[in-house]
Amino acid sequence: MLKVKICVPLIVSFFVLAVSPAAAQTPKTLKTIIVDAGHGGKDYGAHGGYEGGLNTYEKNVTLGISNKLVEVLKKELPEVKVVPTRTTDIYQSPPEKADIANENKGDLFICIHADAVALQTGKRQIGSREETRYKVSGKGKKKKKTPYKVTVPVYQYYKLPSKRSGTSVWLFAAHKTDDKNKAVLKHELENVEDEIEVGGGADSLLNEIDFSGPEYRMMAQVHAKRYQEKSIKLADLINEEIDETDRPALGTYQRAKGIWVLQATNMPAVLVETGFITNYNDERYLASEKGQQEIAECIARAVKRYKEQVEKGNISNPPAADKKEEDKVLKEAKADKALTSNPKR
Repeated sequence: MLKVKICVPLIVSFFVLAVSPAAAQTPKTLKTIIVDAGHGGKDYGAHGGYEGGLNTYEKNVTLGISNKLVEVLKKELPEVKVVPTRTTDIYQSPPEKADIANENKGDLFICIHADAVALQTGKRQIGSREETRYKVSGKGKKKKKTPYKVTVPVYQYYKLPSKRSGTSVWLFAAHKTDDKNKAVLKHELENVEDEIEVGGGADSLLNEIDFSGPEYRMMAQVHAKRYQEKSIKLADLINEEIDETDRPALGTYQRAKGIWVLQATNMPAVLVETGFITNYNDERYLASEKGQQEIAECIARAVKRYKEQVEKGNISNPPAADKKEEDKVLKEAKADKALTSNPKR
C-alpha cells in the first residue's frame, strides 16, 4: 500500500480553524452544496474489465451522475449554491477537491463513486494441440529418450463478472475501531465468494491514513462532535431513497481506514458508492442515461429532506470539542513534530 505523508503544520492549522469559535457555529440553513465526481483525468478509477462487460471506467460514470445531480439540485433548490468539483474529464487530487469544498464554505459535501471487487478468473477449453514429450529409459550411458506425441487441451482465460451489486453510502470513520469495521464487513460481505473491495487511482491511494497520531485524533474528535450526526442522517436518507427503487440499498457504513476527501472537508460529508462497475447489471445501469438520472434524483430527494430537517432543527448540532482537550491534543501534535524533526533531543 502507498503511504502518504502529510505536512503536520498544515493539519494543525486546519484543526485551529476547525475548532475556532467562529467555525464551531454550524449554519442553520443549507446554503452551499459541493458535488464531487470521484477520480478523473489520468485517474481512471475502477474498471468493468470482465468478459461481456462494457469496459466502463469509473471516472466517466461518476462525472455523468454528478453533472446530472448538479442540474437536479439547481432546479429543485434554486436558493442553494451548488458547486461541482469538476464538470469535465480532468484530474484533481483529493486535497484539491477538499480545497474547493472548504474555500467555497460548503455546508454539505457529496462524493460520487462506483464500487468494484477483485474479479475471479475463469477458463474454457478452446481447442487442442499436439505436444512432443519424452519417455526416459535406462541409466547412465544406456539412458535413452524416446519421443512420443500427446494431445493436450488449449485453454482461454477470462475475467468473470462479480455477483456483488447495489448502492451503499460511506462516512468518514470518526472513531477508528477495527472490531466495529470487521463486524460491518462480515455482515455485508457474508457468503460472497472471495470478493474483496478494490479501488484504483488517487482517491483510493489517499485513503491510507494512520489515525493513531494525535493530529488525526483531533480530526476525529472534530468530525465526531460536529459533523458525524448530520452525515449519518443524510446517508440514511439517501439509502431510504435508493430503497424505494428497484436497486439493492446496501446501507450506511464507516470505513475505518478513512476516506480522504470526507475527513479533509470542514462540513458534513458522504460518499455514495452508486453501484458495482464489475457487476453485469450494475455496469449497464451505471453507464445508462436512465440509471444515472435515477441515482441523481434519489440523492437530490434525500438532500431536500435533509435540508428541511436541518432548517427545522430536527437534526441537533453536536457540541464543539472541549477546549482543554483541544489544547492537549494540539500540544501533543507539536511535541511529536518537534521530536520527529530532532530525534536526538
